[in-house]
Amino acid sequence: MIIYVTFTAATFCSILHSAVDHSVEVHSPDQEVVIALGSNVGDRLNNFNQALQLMRKSGIHITKHGCLYETAPAYVTDQPRFLNSAVRAVTKLGPHELLGVLKTIERNMGRSGGIRYGPRPIDLDILFYGKYQIGSDILTVPHERIWERPFVMAPLMDLLGLVIDSDTVACWHSLSTDSDGLFGLWDKLGGESLIGKEGMKRVLPIRNHLWEWSKKTSVMGILNLTPDSFSDGGKFVSMQNAVSHVRSMISEGADIIDIGAQSTRPMASRISAEEELDRLIPVLEAVLEMPEMEEKLVSVDTFYSDVASEAVKKGAHLVNDVSAGQLDPNMLKMVASLDVPYIAMHMRGDPTTMQSRDNLQYSDVCSQVASELFSRVKDAELSGVPAWRIILDPGIGFSKKTEHNLDILTGLPVIRSEIAKRSLAASHAPLLIGPSRKRFLGEICNRPAAGERDPATIASVTAGIFGGANIVRVHNVRDNVDAVKVCDAMLKERSIQL
Repeated sequence: MIIYVTFTAATFCSILHSAVDHSVEVHSPDQEVVIALGSNVGDRLNNFNQALQLMRKSGIHITKHGCLYETAPAYVTDQPRFLNSAVRAVTKLGPHELLGVLKTIERNMGRSGGIRYGPRPIDLDILFYGKYQIGSDILTVPHERIWERPFVMAPLMDLLGLVIDSDTVACWHSLSTDSDGLFGLWDKLGGESLIGKEGMKRVLPIRNHLWEWSKKTSVMGILNLTPDSFSDGGKFVSMQNAVSHVRSMISEGADIIDIGAQSTRPMASRISAEEELDRLIPVLEAVLEMPEMEEKLVSVDTFYSDVASEAVKKGAHLVNDVSAGQLDPNMLKMVASLDVPYIAMHMRGDPTTMQSRDNLQYSDVCSQVASELFSRVKDAELSGVPAWRIILDPGIGFSKKTEHNLDILTGLPVIRSEIAKRSLAASHAPLLIGPSRKRFLGEICNRPAAGERDPATIASVTAGIFGGANIVRVHNVRDNVDAVKVCDAMLKERSIQL
């Protein structure tokens, strides 16, 4: 049953009290729980990864992840900044058993007594346990300070959707201190207006730093190493030409270089992972050695898990998968183990079938793209890829007609809002668009040659940025960088006026 956001405080919850006797436990089918994570000592992100691994090994099956936040310390302010997030999970452990497991993980990771609210390598708190309200001298659920802590509430909200999809989630709303449930409480704390301020930043971990990706639109320059790509096939197959083109794109302002060694144009023939690696690795190594790349990022455009693995081992910073894990059953598990950001793109079928009649059938393209993208995010999270490492791409030009591409470019906010019904974390993910020189632009502008579609690309990129795109993937870096700068300046001016 799906219950919509208009919330009534009907109580689905049971109350479990135990005083001195901590043996009172809930031994029932799997319980859905919410666990908050915090760290401000040592390698904070590695602490999170280690804690999640230990949780999985201890009978805590993680199903959803919140976004990742860097936050100012609360209560005791003279200490390093924290990383904060939260996860939803399913477990057979009773509440006090679960508490014991989490405390053991904290101790094994080096947490000692210390001062209350002071520095710690890892902090794991039970926010919710099934439909139960629990009170004992060692455990209170819901956690007693949820309601006053934006750094807890933000990732908690990420774990929900705007549609209340279960009695358990309805119960969590009824346990809040606000008559409008958790949504009302978050709004009263300040809600999304808190994000991006100095005290709380939503970030994506990449290349040993935390990327606050919403501050400016990033430009991804395309390097095709293929002889048959639709726009520039064969131009950069030689090492010299490839490196020269990268140097040019960097000088023109590219933030990311996306290297692809397999064509994904409509009806492209698929090459093996081995052949793709033969094309890719020598150029990737050369590009990464360029002094100009010191502050830049490199993504590898592949749907093969073996190619992704080898590229990341050589130094690639992101994996860009046009199939979102659908063309290689090992991709999602591989990405989870690589610990790098993952660009999940919407596509139906594969390059040889994506423009088939069946794959071009949509009744509401933005709604259906959102639903299908969310399904891929869900599978990625269940495979161990945290939501805070996922970037979404609606797949302009892939299994889409001209009218579908236009609907997507003007409907990016709709895609976000549709995803938000199921997952606020996924709706907050960075959004990448790639309209560059695509066929639909040629059809609209009567430009059969791909190289003549750069002005149309700029118009598409502009529309996308105003719709909420955070990364634009383009062939012509120079002109699109200028367009991005103007769009960002306009958005900044609008935000100041608001």
